[in-house]
Amino acid sequence: MGALAQRSEQFEIAVRRSRVYGAPLLAVMAAALFAPAAVPAWAQSLAGAANYPSRPIRFVVPFAPGGNADTIARTASQKAAEALGQQVVIDNRSGANGNIGMEIVARAASDGYTIVLGYIANVAIAPSLVARMPYDPVKDFTPVTLLATAPNIIVVHPSVQARGMKELVALSKAKPKSINFSSAGVASVGHLTGELFNTALGADLQHVPYKGSAQGVIDLLAGQIQMLIGGMSSVMPHIKAQRLRAVAVTSAQRSPAAPDVPTVAESLMPVFEATAWYGVLAPAGASPAIVSRLQGEFARALAVPEVKQRLDNLGYVIVANTPGEFAAYIKTEITKWAKVVKASGAKAE
Repeated sequence: MGALAQRSEQFEIAVRRSRVYGAPLLAVMAAALFAPAAVPAWAQSLAGAANYPSRPIRFVVPFAPGGNADTIARTASQKAAEALGQQVVIDNRSGANGNIGMEIVARAASDGYTIVLGYIANVAIAPSLVARMPYDPVKDFTPVTLLATAPNIIVVHPSVQARGMKELVALSKAKPKSINFSSAGVASVGHLTGELFNTALGADLQHVPYKGSAQGVIDLLAGQIQMLIGGMSSVMPHIKAQRLRAVAVTSAQRSPAAPDVPTVAESLMPVFEATAWYGVLAPAGASPAIVSRLQGEFARALAVPEVKQRLDNLGYVIVANTPGEFAAYIKTEITKWAKVVKASGAKAE
């Protein structure tokens, strides 16, 4: 047996022992058994994972500070950083509807020191809208964990004679295009949810896109549009003040932030779900050990009572699933929204 082969065998024994005595033993024995030039790539990867993280982690958020994506990234990463023993530095890289930040991470080193907040629009919807994507959401990333989902809420102006989804769909059929609904923009989750109603339920809702949700809320309050499909945080105060009426939430279960508002599934479609979601992705090729460490610490961070309470109050539903589960979910979402985009004829702006 050659010297290198013998050392490889000894290292494999060290790996087995490390499962009993812990990762530090693995790193020590790796350094003792191999000269730097002789260390195989897989051994270097294991040793690097044992010491991870040894410097701050860059967490790219492909949107501007202060929005929903930025809020959940900062909320989750603060507690995760404490457990990791290193800073998790938020790097807001907005532009091209979030695709710029995604491309930066797709091209980054797969060492675990650059991660990105993946959002449904950039991961699941964009592939069906953008002719020349600067990244592949499946091939260029390693899923870490789905942090949380955020159901949209369907609200109407009090003048609309519909208190539930059945009445709303029936009204849209009786008076085609009479109900204008706003969203945060063309091909946003709110827009495509409305198109899903049109194609799956035979509704006839008219989309009115806005650049963001704020102006849409203002126009809805003024009665200039009749309906809005969007995030909960922007409309909940108006619902509580009875200036707007909540019709349904688009998640599979009722939202903790609005427990009295029924789901679409309760009224019309038993398997209906159309939620925004946010997850952590690393560049493709990231070490499974590093991905597992990141997933574990983010999951534990989301379970901290004050973190969970804050996200509950904002309307998020915490998930924190495994990398494999998140990977499967991404593929399912890409397929689902591709059908909706095709049926709606939506085009990227």
